[in-house]
Amino acid sequence: MQNQQNLSYRVALGGIVSSFCLLSMFLTGVFPLLYLVLPMLSGILLLIVVMEVGIQWAWVTYTAVGLLSLFVTYDKEASLIFILFFGCYPLVTHYLKKIKSGTIQIFLKLLLFNTSMIVYFYLNTYLFGMQELLEELQGYGKHAGKIMLIVLNPFFLMYDNALGGLCELYTRMLKPRITGRKV
Repeated sequence: MQNQQNLSYRVALGGIVSSFCLLSMFLTGVFPLLYLVLPMLSGILLLIVVMEVGIQWAWVTYTAVGLLSLFVTYDKEASLIFILFFGCYPLVTHYLKKIKSGTIQIFLKLLLFNTSMIVYFYLNTYLFGMQELLEELQGYGKHAGKIMLIVLNPFFLMYDNALGGLCELYTRMLKPRITGRKV
């Protein structure tokens, strides 16, 4: 009986988080300026699944949201950035935290981020037909990917730091208020 209740809780939590993530992804079509912020928020919501029911359920939830967002979301760029980075990064950090060396951790995080951004840039450019934009930039177009990485790396480090702080905030302040128990 306990096992069945536990399974029901996991499925229910995964469904609720999935619905909030999909709503967030859907809103990228309504508020196009938030096409990066809303996938970020969806990824942060996946942290709740990791902390409450485990990493395996979080991967299932991420896969479901990623696939459904391709069909539901009007802004395909937002779906792409969620699938390539913002959805999976909070889950991958679960594994990266196990590495004792902080230097290796940061190196692997930056490697994952930069690889994801390069793949995003080229998929976005060639899949969504933005080659003309690069050509209009004349000589700067061939350096757009490098410039993007130079500009985005400091923001990624701030995002990574904020993600850790949000985990701590959830564990210390929100979870006790939601459950009514001290952690």
